[in-house]
Amino acid sequence: MTIQMLVFDLRESDKQFFENNELQNFNFTFYDNSLNPQTVKSVPQEIKDRTTVISVSRNSDMTREVIDEFKNLRIISTRSTSYCHISKNAAIARNIAVINVKNYGETSAAQFIFTQLLALTRKIIPASRGRNVYENNLHWIGRDLTGMILGIIGAGPIEASVCKIANGFDLKILGYDPNPKKELTDKYGLEYTHLEDLLKTCDIISLHIPYNGDNFHLMSDKQFELMKPNSYFLSLSNIKLINLESLYNALQNGKLAGAALDATCCEYRNTQCENSGFSDICDNERKYFSEFMKMDNVIITPGIAYNTEEAVNYMFQNTIDQIREVIKGGDVYGVF
Repeated sequence: MTIQMLVFDLRESDKQFFENNELQNFNFTFYDNSLNPQTVKSVPQEIKDRTTVISVSRNSDMTREVIDEFKNLRIISTRSTSYCHISKNAAIARNIAVINVKNYGETSAAQFIFTQLLALTRKIIPASRGRNVYENNLHWIGRDLTGMILGIIGAGPIEASVCKIANGFDLKILGYDPNPKKELTDKYGLEYTHLEDLLKTCDIISLHIPYNGDNFHLMSDKQFELMKPNSYFLSLSNIKLINLESLYNALQNGKLAGAALDATCCEYRNTQCENSGFSDICDNERKYFSEFMKMDNVIITPGIAYNTEEAVNYMFQNTIDQIREVIKGGDVYGVF
């Protein structure tokens, strides 16, 4: 049986996977753009009618309206850990399997976290700018990581890789997670504590948990006020977990020594954003991103922590393997 599969949000760097791998029983149609209520109208009807599998990234907006355009759709695969851009009710109503990519790019992400951290603590970015290379190097006094306390909010596969690297820097590690992982304590010395205690104690806070709607502005005024003076805040998570005004104020008043955000400004700026009442919030995000980009002690990157050849290849291979498993009758991979 040939699987008729549409792949949206395809980047140039993604195409190499399909060029290097012979994937039998798949008939692919590729789209560079995202799939949403506007772009679905440009997909020819004959393609919609024969499509059984759709693969998207979190930039797409899989509303009920979009899903109902594909009468033979059986599987929606998102090439991400998060899946809040897919209408759960619409998928369940149509008995459509939804699968995501678990344990995606944990090594790449962990290495990126320490790339950010070292750039902040050693002031590499401002020191490397042209006008500064002639200045006295004593102006760029950094800090050693050894002996600092790292606080991890969220303890899954990425956190295991973070702990492994942290051990190499002789960092003490604290963690906050509703579901503590004993194996991380046994192997890496991770000590679990309450969120407030973690914020008060740690020199570095690293946030990497998925946004689920219930944890909107998890980091706000109270949390930044609790943080240790002259500490660092890092995040790979959806920007909606962070009250950007609160972060801006903590940087401006000198409470924080630096921050690094690996996220796009309003990554769901589409109909999902508009329908969820996030339009004003997205405008606010753009305002503060503009301010952050003027600061020497803030690093903004557009969601590239997972963008390595190894992580991308794993993402696509995992996606294909899960689709095959679901078609064979397996349900172990299903999100819902």
